[in-house]
Amino acid sequence: MAVDLAGLSPKELDALIQKAKQRKQTLQKRSSIAEVRKALATLANKHGWTLAEVFGGAAPGTAKEGRKPRKAAAAGKTRTSANKGSKVAPKYRHPETGATWTGRGIPPKWLAAELAQGRTREEFLI
Repeated sequence: MAVDLAGLSPKELDALIQKAKQRKQTLQKRSSIAEVRKALATLANKHGWTLAEVFGGAAPGTAKEGRKPRKAAAAGKTRTSANKGSKVAPKYRHPETGATWTGRGIPPKWLAAELAQGRTREEFLI
């Protein structure tokens, strides 16, 4: 976060300094995040809960409810579609240029231009 100090007037600089001092005081009064986590974990455990259950990290349908728990995804990995990267046959073709479009995603410029001239998508079906 860069602030262009050269463009600020003395009054604006004073206001910025005051806000920075207030923010610094607020941060100094705070407990460390580790202390807060420990206190929350202690309180949750006292009442028979885990932090994951309290804050939504636990999978729905836990064994407590009589259902089989879901498997957690591997750390750092995201789910991808089984069809990701697969080719799809073109559905539309421009009769003059031969350009094609599968019908997925944003329509190409050539089709948008033709539609703006009053033509319909059905005219370009393969």
